Amino acid sequence: MLLSQQTQYDRQVAAWLLLCAAVIFGMILLGGVTRLTNSGLSMVEWKPLMGVIPPLSEAEWQATFDKYKQFPEYQKVNRGMDLDGFKFIFMYEYLHRVLGRLIGVLFFIPMLFFAIKGRVRQGVMPKLWILFVLGGLQGLLGWYMVKSGLVDNPRVSQYRLTSHLGLAVIIYSYMLWVAFDLSFQGKRVAAPAAAAWARAIPVLVFLMILSGGLVAGIRAGFAYNTWPLMGTSFIPPLLYSLDPWWVSAFEDITTVQFNHRMFAYVLFGLVHVYAWRALASGAGMAAGLMVAALWFQVVLGISTLLLHVPVWLAALHQGGAVLLLTTSLYTSHVLLRQRG
Repeated sequence: MLLSQQTQYDRQVAAWLLLCAAVIFGMILLGGVTRLTNSGLSMVEWKPLMGVIPPLSEAEWQATFDKYKQFPEYQKVNRGMDLDGFKFIFMYEYLHRVLGRLIGVLFFIPMLFFAIKGRVRQGVMPKLWILFVLGGLQGLLGWYMVKSGLVDNPRVSQYRLTSHLGLAVIIYSYMLWVAFDLSFQGKRVAAPAAAAWARAIPVLVFLMILSGGLVAGIRAGFAYNTWPLMGTSFIPPLLYSLDPWWVSAFEDITTVQFNHRMFAYVLFGLVHVYAWRALASGAGMAAGLMVAALWFQVVLGISTLLLHVPVWLAALHQGGAVLLLTTSLYTSHVLLRQRG
C-alpha cells in the first residue's frame, strides 16, 4: 500500500474519531444538565434495547409516571408533581440515555467498516476495541450510579457520579489522543523537563474535573456563594471536621468546595508555567489556546458560584473543564509526538 494512501485512511479514521469525541463532549454537557435539573432519577428502569422508545401515549406516560411514584425521589422530593412536570425531567434523562446508545452505534459500525476495508493502521485496532469496551462499561456504570439514588436517600452517590464522569472523560481523552496520533505523524524529541510537564498537566486537569464531580455530587456549589472569600474568611471554619477527618474531603460540603478552590488556584499557576515552557519548546499556538481555555474556565467558575449555580452557566463550566483538558492534551501531543 502506498504511504500516501495509508495517510489518507489515517485521516479518515481520525476524522471519525474526532466526530465521536465531539458527540461525547455533548454527552458530557447533557449529563451535566440532567444532573442540574434533577432529572437523573426519572427513569427507574434500565432497558438497553427497548429504552430507546419513549412513552407514546398518555396511558404509557401515566404508567411510567406511576412507576416513578414508587421511588423515594417522588415520595420525598417531588411529591405532588403533575404529569407535565414529570415529562420535563424525564426527557432530559431520556435524551441522555438515547445519546449514549447513539454514540455506541456511531462508534461501532464505522469501526467495523474501517476494519473490514483494511483502513486501520497496524497497532490501532486494539486501541479502538479498548474504547468500545470502555464505552460499554460506561453504560453499566451509569445505571450503577442511578441505582444509588433509587433507595431511601433519593440522591445518587457522589462517588458513583464522579466515577461516571471520570470514565466519560477518560474515553474522550483517549479517543482524542488516538485521533491526534493518526493526524500528526512523527515524534518530537522533547526536553526532559518539558516532557514531564506535558505528561503531568493533563492528569492534573483530569483530577480537577473529578474534584468538580464531588462538588456536584454533594451540591457543594450552592454553599459559600462568595469569592474570593468563603463566607467571611478565606479559610472557612470546620474544615475536615468529620470523623475520620479524611472523609471530609469527599463528603463535607465546606471541605469539598474549599479543596476545589485550592486545586483551581494551584492549577491556574501550573498551567501558566506549562504554557511558558511549551512556548519555549515551539508549541506557541497550542499553549495560547490552552491559556485562553484556562481563563475562560476561571471566569465561568467564579460566575457560576456568584450567581448561585444557574443551570446553563454550570453546564458551561463543566464543558469549559473538558475544553481545558482538550487544549492541554493537544499541547502535550505537540510536545511529545509531533515533529518540530
